[in-house]
Amino acid sequence: MDKTVAAGPLAGLKVLELGQLIAGPFAGKTLADFGADVIKIEPPGEGDPLRKWRLLHEGTSVWWQVQSRNKRSVVLDLRSEAGRADVRLLAAQADVLIENFKPGTLEKWGLGYEALAAANPGLIMLRISGYGQSGPYRDLPGFAVVAEAMGGLRHLMGEPGRVPVRAGVSLGDTLAALHGVIGVLLALQARAASISAQAPKGRGQVVDVALYEAVFNCMESLLPEYSAFGAVREPAGSALPGIAPSNAYRCADGQVVIGGNGDSIFKRLMAAIGRADLGGDPGLADNALRAARVDELDAAITAWTVQRPVAEVVAALQAASVPVGRIYTVQDIAADPHYRARGMIERITTAAGLALDVPGICPRLEATPGTLRTPAPDLGEHSAEVLARLHGARDGSPW
Repeated sequence: MDKTVAAGPLAGLKVLELGQLIAGPFAGKTLADFGADVIKIEPPGEGDPLRKWRLLHEGTSVWWQVQSRNKRSVVLDLRSEAGRADVRLLAAQADVLIENFKPGTLEKWGLGYEALAAANPGLIMLRISGYGQSGPYRDLPGFAVVAEAMGGLRHLMGEPGRVPVRAGVSLGDTLAALHGVIGVLLALQARAASISAQAPKGRGQVVDVALYEAVFNCMESLLPEYSAFGAVREPAGSALPGIAPSNAYRCADGQVVIGGNGDSIFKRLMAAIGRADLGGDPGLADNALRAARVDELDAAITAWTVQRPVAEVVAALQAASVPVGRIYTVQDIAADPHYRARGMIERITTAAGLALDVPGICPRLEATPGTLRTPAPDLGEHSAEVLARLHGARDGSPW
């Protein structure tokens, strides 16, 4: 990160991040990766609790090195009038403010959108919460695990007849953050279109993202199937209900996933496993017919895969142009040359001197790519610089 890097497509965008942990900061990270100048406000003492989450190196989470890269850290106590006064000054010059407090918290502190927009009509405020800023549930505490349940996702995860399982990562938080970034970019476009003599910067607005709604937005045909047919989709383990054959299959030394549900792909898959009879069966000519005989097809595929190691299965099906893949652990990811060839694994050195592999930047923009410009900051690393400029510079600009 000490090399000369491009400014990024969001260079010049001023972002004030008040959020903690995952959803708000992930949105801030995404904007920062593409050039936005993100000032992250942290409480005095321990700072963002994420600094101490999961595995630590010399007292700081290695997750922190990803979530807070490209940001500046300023310590302010939002429970004090002095801290809130500084936030108002920062917000008066910001383009975007990100927060993921319980609804009503900022209003209680005098930092609600109406108050801040009075001084900065062009301000865009991204508000991420469990249930949104309105509705009967707005005041309830909501974490990603609850949002995944309410959004319909948790019910579908796991094996039929067993307790639903967690995805293994906080999907609700990440989906909300990504929806928040989309909302911010849309609001920036709308702001640019509203520039006038009366609004030289354009008009800002609130982007209201509820965790459960971000999950629900990704639930495909779940609701229309229920609305039209009364169908309640149930968990199906590793299979893709109604799409066949598409599943995870046991091999002699592990498992693979195979997607053989396209008509021509299905024929190639059956030829590769020595079941051309099934590939040419008119009763299996399209997906609807195959879905009705999915157990038969899965049994035929398993009978072939279970006798072979993963590497042989993958090589044979790739040669037949059938979508297939190993089920990766992070060890597999770290060793995969494709990840590194596309820059999705980058090596950084933390302030403590730890050489660390971290995820690269997604999405990949060819002309104006995102960059890892600066490492995750120490707590309050930029407080003196930012606050001195805020209070001392002629224009009062910390940016």
